[in-house]
Amino acid sequence: MSIQAYQNYSVETASPGELTLMLYNGCIKFIKIARKAIEDQEIEKKNTNIQKAQKIIQELMVTMNQDYAISQEILPLYDYMNRRLIEANTKNDVIILDEVHGMVEEFRDTWKQVIIATRKAHYGQGRNA
Repeated sequence: MSIQAYQNYSVETASPGELTLMLYNGCIKFIKIARKAIEDQEIEKKNTNIQKAQKIIQELMVTMNQDYAISQEILPLYDYMNRRLIEANTKNDVIILDEVHGMVEEFRDTWKQVIIATRKAHYGQGRNA
């Protein structure tokens, strides 16, 4: 199985929670690439990767379940991160990228804990885990 086939299989078989985790990880990856591109003065590469990070943030905004009160607290943070990415792109500012990177990592790490807790609650019931 090729790497591409494996990646496609991973996405196709992932739970919604795992897909969200993949989105966070992808966003972090693109921010890191963009940061290095700014340092290396590779403006096109910087622009492409910041736009990829923005698309992920926008996808997270669009697919967020609005049935939970916490959504109303998270959406403005996603919007803020998206605006900061635009600013980092126009100003070639690694400090702004570092700020957004940190925020996305916090979301990812929190999301990981949610997945772990959900699995424990779902699979751990009635077992000596």
